[in-house]
Amino acid sequence: MSTQVTAIVLAAGAGTRMKSRRAKVLHEIAGRPMLAHALAAVRGAGVDRVVTVVGHDREQVTAALAGIDPDATVAVQEEQRGTGDAVRVALDAVDEVSEICLVTYADVPLLTPETLRTLIDEHRRERRAVTILSSEPEDPTGYGRILRDPSGAVVAIREHKDATEAERATREVNSGILVADGAFLDRAVRALSTDNAQAELYLTDIVARAVDEGLPVGAHVLEDVIQTEGVNDRRQLVRLARELNTRIIDRWLAEGVTVVDPATTWIDSAVTIGRDTTVLPGTQLLGATTIGEGATIGPDATLRDVEVGDEASVVRTHASDAVIGPGATVGPFTYLRPGTVIDAGAKAGAYVELKNTHLAAGAKVPHLSYLGDAEVGEGSNIGAGTITANYDGVTKSRTSIGRHVRIGCDNVLVAPVSVGDGVYTGAGTVVRHDVAAGALAVPESGQRTIEGWVASRRPGTPSAEAADQTTQENIGADQEPQ
Repeated sequence: MSTQVTAIVLAAGAGTRMKSRRAKVLHEIAGRPMLAHALAAVRGAGVDRVVTVVGHDREQVTAALAGIDPDATVAVQEEQRGTGDAVRVALDAVDEVSEICLVTYADVPLLTPETLRTLIDEHRRERRAVTILSSEPEDPTGYGRILRDPSGAVVAIREHKDATEAERATREVNSGILVADGAFLDRAVRALSTDNAQAELYLTDIVARAVDEGLPVGAHVLEDVIQTEGVNDRRQLVRLARELNTRIIDRWLAEGVTVVDPATTWIDSAVTIGRDTTVLPGTQLLGATTIGEGATIGPDATLRDVEVGDEASVVRTHASDAVIGPGATVGPFTYLRPGTVIDAGAKAGAYVELKNTHLAAGAKVPHLSYLGDAEVGEGSNIGAGTITANYDGVTKSRTSIGRHVRIGCDNVLVAPVSVGDGVYTGAGTVVRHDVAAGALAVPESGQRTIEGWVASRRPGTPSAEAADQTTQENIGADQEPQ
């Protein structure tokens, strides 16, 4: 056969206990929909083909699947008649049945590629018709029981509702995940019956059929029970999210990353972190964020799809779709919006917001400023309270600031405008026109003072009383004999 292993991922369930407008398998954990975790696990196990069975909310799931795994085949289960029927639908969707078929679920987000590879390898090695992934949870209530004969061979899987009291005493349970010989699986699912408590076509009934045919059946007992736990409601989603986050953090700790407070730190599955980086409390590293070596992130930083270079410092910052270069410093209380690039050694300081702005190497925006759609050259310094007025109500325009420029405090640069290399600007300057290299730009007029304005225009106010008191004191001092 041209394809050796086909993975069938079951994603057709209704997920009514989630009480959500979103399909259950699209709820996220560690930055990915549960469906994406399931597909990553089977792809990581080295399967040759993936078939995803959809049913309820099929439009949502199919649309998401196109972005998650566009090479996966979609099979539609029009009527949810059980797992056996779902597998039949999957087999009908392919041109030929593979030598081996892996069946798993889209709502088991902690299942790892390593576990699936082990299961497939054992199935091949033992030349079985069916190999079940089983476990022994503390409370097996609700799970199908693995039934073995006195020699230890698997003879059946009995669903909890159909099991006798003696069978329910068995602690080894079926995870629902299995590997089967493709030809056997194809004929077995087409012979299934609905003669059971739920009147459904149980995939698990193929085990008894294999035994009846004298074919070998086995079970691989997984000690890490939580890998096979599914998500049916939001409580379970939160619990597994916490567990997966703990495992992600443990992995980074083992790779030489310091996470000061794992209880308040969240790291998504796709994040990468270099050695000797320190992650301080209250930090979230989300999406495809990448952190270099020796960086300090946090406390209280949220980075989504952000690239951070070696030795950078990012403190109390919210950033998305931005690049922070090696040795750069950001924060505290800084907002980096999409398109922002901060080069090596540059600084975006306290209460600074940058949007679609490039700070070249060594440039500084130390505090209390907004730069939108701006280019700041190497070594330039932006004074406190500076903004680029980049939007005129219709068009967003860019501001270009050259190298080694000194922008004074409380400047407004009205885009589109260009400030040349080496320019200085005075405090309070409104830059409306381009400034040539090496020039000084200052406000158009000096300070104008209107004496007595408060007394005439704001009489009776505390300001007027304070001003009058000071005036009288000054008059009295002038009248004292010298």
